[in-house]
Amino acid sequence: MTSSTKSEWFNPAGLIALSFVPVLAGTFRLIQLGGGADITPDNARFFATPLPVVLHIISVTIYCVLGAFQFAPGFRRRRPDWHRVAGRVVVPCGLVAALTGLWMAQFYPRPQFDGTLLYAIRLLVGSAMVLFIYLGMAAIWRGDILGHHPWMMRGYALGLGAGTQVLTHLPWYLFPSIRGEQTRAALMGAGWASNLALVEWILMRERAKVLHMALASAEQPGHSKTGGTP
Repeated sequence: MTSSTKSEWFNPAGLIALSFVPVLAGTFRLIQLGGGADITPDNARFFATPLPVVLHIISVTIYCVLGAFQFAPGFRRRRPDWHRVAGRVVVPCGLVAALTGLWMAQFYPRPQFDGTLLYAIRLLVGSAMVLFIYLGMAAIWRGDILGHHPWMMRGYALGLGAGTQVLTHLPWYLFPSIRGEQTRAALMGAGWASNLALVEWILMRERAKVLHMALASAEQPGHSKTGGTP
């Protein structure tokens, strides 16, 4: 394996590493639900109505882990069929993850520190994730491959929010005195917002690179606006 081939796997590896803690926590939750763990105030809502959280954990795990490999450009080019087949799994999982997240935000009793602001943020994020995935697929249906890429990146960024929230919540665990509904909403929102901000920065750099290449091509000797020679 060449160094360039190795480097293309950095993105998927980093994304999977970021999702490791939420995936592990989700697996533990499934074990609790399946193994008849003690019911506590923190998990009673899941035992009362387990289907949404089970679907959410399974779908978001597949979405984050399998979806990570969609961000290996070289692999995508070498295996376009794999990209399409994986997309047919990733997209439904992303939609199920977003819709079950919306269901839980709407109908599950709120745990301590989850207030109205965080409820509103959850509804906004879940709805935006559904919209982004839909717009990405609508672009493919139109044959707009370039338009497909940014929307799917945005949808994936929101789906991976729980991974980033592990990091944004470090002050929550280090300084218990700051805990409250507003702080909780801010730290949760920061996870989703920072992921989206990173995606927009990457997309901005990609657009700048394409523009630079186009300008460089236009300045090549013998190039004219009509495509012929001077």
